[in-house]
Amino acid sequence: MKIQVQIGPVIEKKTPCLLVGIFEEETDSTWTESIFWLTGRNLTHIFQDKEFTGKHQETLLLHMGSEKACLRILLVGLGKEKEITPEKIRRAVGSATGLIKGMKVSAFAVDVASFISEGASPTDISQVLGEGILLADYRFDRYQTENAEEKPPLIDYVDFCAQDEALEHDLLAGIGLAQSVCEAVFFSRDLVNEPGNVKSPDYLAQQARAMAEKAGLKCTILGKAELEKEGMGALLGVAQGSVREPRLIVLEYVGADPDEDPVVLVGKGVVFDSGGISLKPADKMDEMKMDMAGGAAVIGALLAVSKLGLPQRVVGIIPAVENLPSGTAIRPGDILTSMSGKTIEILNTDAEGRLILADALTYAARYNPRLVIDLATLTGACIVALGHEASAVLGNNRELIGSLIESGQETGERLWEFPLWDDYTELMKSEVADVKNSGGRPAGTISAAVFLKKFAADYKWAHLDIAGTAWEYKGGHYRPKGGTGFGVRLLTHFLQNLKD
Repeated sequence: MKIQVQIGPVIEKKTPCLLVGIFEEETDSTWTESIFWLTGRNLTHIFQDKEFTGKHQETLLLHMGSEKACLRILLVGLGKEKEITPEKIRRAVGSATGLIKGMKVSAFAVDVASFISEGASPTDISQVLGEGILLADYRFDRYQTENAEEKPPLIDYVDFCAQDEALEHDLLAGIGLAQSVCEAVFFSRDLVNEPGNVKSPDYLAQQARAMAEKAGLKCTILGKAELEKEGMGALLGVAQGSVREPRLIVLEYVGADPDEDPVVLVGKGVVFDSGGISLKPADKMDEMKMDMAGGAAVIGALLAVSKLGLPQRVVGIIPAVENLPSGTAIRPGDILTSMSGKTIEILNTDAEGRLILADALTYAARYNPRLVIDLATLTGACIVALGHEASAVLGNNRELIGSLIESGQETGERLWEFPLWDDYTELMKSEVADVKNSGGRPAGTISAAVFLKKFAADYKWAHLDIAGTAWEYKGGHYRPKGGTGFGVRLLTHFLQNLKD
């Protein structure tokens, strides 16, 4: 999709559809007069009768007539101006984009000024509008070969319209940011949506390598022999049930002094998770192709960082495995020796993500990291606690957690902090090893983080459990069904605003 800026009278814009944002308390705005001028119809009664009130994501489609330059006007409600947030704008324009696609048109225009509230930056608004539109237009259909003509067309181009020529530079800057970040989100979504028969650990590694070559990143891939040499017994233990060998993917971006301590991002990369010997129920097991969404988010974030040219040094580490039951798979009761030397008693082979993260977090320490953030679709308990509206964040540094929560609010990829009190360490004590990999049903999200904390004690660390947000089940606003790419925009915003 191409997004461009058009300067001139918005009401005279030639377009199949003009998208206009209306705040709830402004339904008697100048747009009422403009529509009257276009159509010769007084629409005051529509607002008086509350047919359209401007409530958030409410829409009203007006046909202008074929003799008019603007064939349609789509009003979208933004809610009360004093309650407006970037996320509300994203969701409003995302919902509107879906409606416009349903009209079978491939282009539309946006009245940018109608979305700007008091104190808002034109660049920020332009980026938010761009993200809402671009993310809503995503589709993963590469394996569908029939009835292509029945699908709504993807949008070819969108005009961001403004009357003030001085805004052009700011609007273009916001569009550029949106396109760079959304390209990275799309890459992440594609990886998550790819089926398990295609997406082996090596496939994920090669996709990361190809991206790195184009983006100017350094990519190192460790195969089974290298992992054995490193002593990554926890990662190898998970992988031993599958004939598809594991990989450790390392991406490095140097946008600052190469000797600067980097930010290290670690992403869980279980390309398919059957649960192993502790087999998952058959219902919805097909969705477990998304159990590498944390790894996909890290890969996407590194792409975004490189496209934006951020002045940071960032390292991404993705342990990639497949968790299957077989004659060679690990069993409940087994004891693994991790890269750190700590021994791990296996009580549940479906608690495998924390095992591969343990070795990856240990590996991260060799970079002398400024801080470490891991992302993982780690626990069903997180979905029980937070549903699909937010991810959990836990860690050992208050400032880091606070900054991540703030970035989550700005990007709409919200985080909610769970406690990591010392009391919870009792849940993970083993009688036969240094730690066990499952603390049972109580506080499942927290006990998983307690486990990870043992391997992240030497640096500032935060853990994001994205089990409930990495996959969209229903589809809505700017999130189609399937992989969401959760974490890419959050991490990018965090890195953009990271202070010395």
